[in-house]
Amino acid sequence: MEMKADIKAMEREELEQWIQGLGFEPYRARQVRRWLFQKFASSFNEMTDIPKDLRQLLERKGELNTINKIEELASVDGTRKYIFQLKDGYFIESVLIPEREHYTLCLSSQVGCQMGCRFCLTGKMGFVRNLSTSEIIDQIVLIKREMKEPSRLKNIVFMGMGEPLLNYESVIKAVDIIIDEGGMNFSKRRVTLSTCGIVPGLKRLGEESAINLAVSLNATDNRTRSHLMPINRKYPIEMLLKTCREYPLPKGRRITFEYLLIDGVNDSDSNALRLSEILKGIKAKINLIPFNPSPGVEFAPPGEDRILRFQEILIQNNYTAIIRKSKGQDIGAACGQLGSWLNN
Repeated sequence: MEMKADIKAMEREELEQWIQGLGFEPYRARQVRRWLFQKFASSFNEMTDIPKDLRQLLERKGELNTINKIEELASVDGTRKYIFQLKDGYFIESVLIPEREHYTLCLSSQVGCQMGCRFCLTGKMGFVRNLSTSEIIDQIVLIKREMKEPSRLKNIVFMGMGEPLLNYESVIKAVDIIIDEGGMNFSKRRVTLSTCGIVPGLKRLGEESAINLAVSLNATDNRTRSHLMPINRKYPIEMLLKTCREYPLPKGRRITFEYLLIDGVNDSDSNALRLSEILKGIKAKINLIPFNPSPGVEFAPPGEDRILRFQEILIQNNYTAIIRKSKGQDIGAACGQLGSWLNN
C-alpha cells in the first residue's frame, strides 16, 4: 500500500514540487496551503477553487488529518482542554486559554516527556515518542476549525506535553508554517517556545528563529534545581544562564524565566534575592507560577503572602515579575497538570 504524503508538514517549495510532480501548476500549492492553514478544510473536496482531478489525486495520495479529537473539557474559567488521539493510538492534550481580548493555545510537542521534572505530571508518564510536524500543526487546525471566532486565537505557546527542543526538527518546521504568511500567518512576537534548558537546542534556536523564548528555571542553585529538574545535572544553571546571556534576542525582546513557586523548596526571601543576582546581565522578565497540585505529586503552593513577598523583592531589584494566574486547574489543564486525563 502506497504511503500517503504528509501535506501539512511540507513547506511551500516542497508542496510546489510535489504538486508539479502530479502534473499540475506549482501555484496550486498556495491554494492548497490556504485551504489547510487559513480555512481549516476538513476534506479535499472543500477546496473548491482547485480542479476536481487534483482534488481526487490529493485524496488518494495525501494525508489531511493526523489527529482526532476524542474529548473536550471545559473549565469554570473558560479554559478548554482538548484530548487528541494519534493514528497509532497514543494521546496528547492541548489547552485553549481565554485572555481579555484574545486566546492563547498551548501545544504539545511529544507524547509524554523524558525530562522527569518532579513537579510535572507529564513527566510521570515517561517518554513515548516525538510528534510529527503535522501532528503539531493539526492541534491548531482542529481547534481553530471549532472556534466561533478563530481570528481571536493570537498566541501560540509550546508549553504543553514534552520538551520542544528535544523534537527540534519537527517543532522548528511547525514554527515556520505557523509564522509563514502563506501558512498560518501568526506574528513571530506571538509564538513562544518554553524549554527546561537544553543548551545545544537553545543555541540552535537562537541562530535559526526569532520567536519568543521562555526558560523554565524554578530554582537558584544547582542542588535544588537538580532535585526538581534532573536535566540540570547535564546542563547546570551556570551553563544555562551563560547561554541565555549570549542568546541573540531580537530588538526589544526579553527572555521569560518561568519560576514555579513551591512551598518550602524555592520560595524564600534568599531565593528571590539570589534569583535577582543570577539573572543580572540578561534581558529578562520573570513569570512566577504558584505550584498547581496534581495527584501523586508531593509539593504544595506557597501562601499568598509568601508569593507576593517573592514578587516584591524582584520588583525592588528592577525586574518585571508577574504572578501568572493558573487557569484550568479544575480540568487538569494548568501548568504541570497535563496528562491528568491520560493517567485516570
